[in-house]
Amino acid sequence: MYLADRSAPKDPLTGRSSAPAAVAPVVFALGAVSLITDISSEMVTAVLPLYLVTQLGFSPLGFGTLDGVYNGVSALVQLTGGHLADRARNHKLIAGLGYGLSALCKPLLLLVTGLGPLTTVLALERTGKGLRTAPRDAMISLSTPPERQGRAFGVHRAMDTTGAMLGPLAAFLILRAAVDGYDAVFGVSACVAALGVLVLVLFVPGKQREAGGKSKPPVHPREALALLRLPRLRALAGCAALLGLTTVSDAFVYLLLQRRAGIGEEWFPLLPLGTAAVFLLLAVPVGALADRIGRRGVFLAGHLGLLTAYALLLWAPATPALPYLVLALHGTFYAATDGVLPAAVGDIVPEQLRASGLAIVGTSQALARFCCSLAFGAAWTLWGDTRALAGSAVGLLCCAAVAGLVLRPTGGGTR
Repeated sequence: MYLADRSAPKDPLTGRSSAPAAVAPVVFALGAVSLITDISSEMVTAVLPLYLVTQLGFSPLGFGTLDGVYNGVSALVQLTGGHLADRARNHKLIAGLGYGLSALCKPLLLLVTGLGPLTTVLALERTGKGLRTAPRDAMISLSTPPERQGRAFGVHRAMDTTGAMLGPLAAFLILRAAVDGYDAVFGVSACVAALGVLVLVLFVPGKQREAGGKSKPPVHPREALALLRLPRLRALAGCAALLGLTTVSDAFVYLLLQRRAGIGEEWFPLLPLGTAAVFLLLAVPVGALADRIGRRGVFLAGHLGLLTAYALLLWAPATPALPYLVLALHGTFYAATDGVLPAAVGDIVPEQLRASGLAIVGTSQALARFCCSLAFGAAWTLWGDTRALAGSAVGLLCCAAVAGLVLRPTGGGTR
């Protein structure tokens, strides 16, 4: 996308002016928190589609509604979390509240079964995710010089993805060993989530210090809204939303792959493991590549990889290689987009409003994906899975072409 000044300022989380390490310690600390938390979250995510569709009898439309809420509520809360973190100048506090709320919601999954109660619990859990995402990414961005943002986010996402690999594996083993498998998964998930909060409290640095010991006035909401006057930020948020409108939810991709390849239900929780394994392998090198050649090309290439995965699900023969190819492309998509997007925001937004800027872009993308989940679930119910996916593929191709034009370099050191 765009590059900012490459000078190395003082670390706003420590106040030190020494030369920064390749990856700041706070990145590893936050990566450890995300690793543990993702084990907890992905244990639930891995079994939730099958649990809702086969155990509770949800229709594709009902599941699409719940999945949209699961992914969309956090989008609405991201703006609040980002602004509160900038206003309080205490990113750890707001992130901790988010991690804590998500952990408290995990045990409630043992108690609810209907659509209404499940929606409420999942909405609260996603509220926690929305609160923590922007402050966490702001801490990573503020502790890293501009020319290393892609690598830093790649390291964090690689650690996060390690948890995403271990979560489905843990769910798979629990389902095979426990009599009441789903309840056991939800119970263990709650314990792991509590451990993640404890690691955050003990090992992540607290309130950032102001340079020279001077405190700055609180950030006013008007300052955060004024970020929308930045043409590059508007373009980035708009393109993230446009592409999100045709990005089919992970859960739907796994359900489609299970049907297309004839994968048994007992192996379903392992499908996210394939995506996570590829993401883990590629997150750091792809992030470093984006630092060198520019974020725009890497970001768009990731979406073209996702488009290829859609094409395989639509037209490739159901060979033993199909699941491996689809999951490899799915993981490559995340490696090329998940860390690259916030790194691009860090190139554009001033430090004192970094969490707010990250929240604006993250919210636009997540709301678009929320709409996509609802639309895809409805299309599947009305026209079938093949036509629904074909429509998403055509839409993604068109949106990627538009994003390529909007995000093209404009000179003056941008890319």
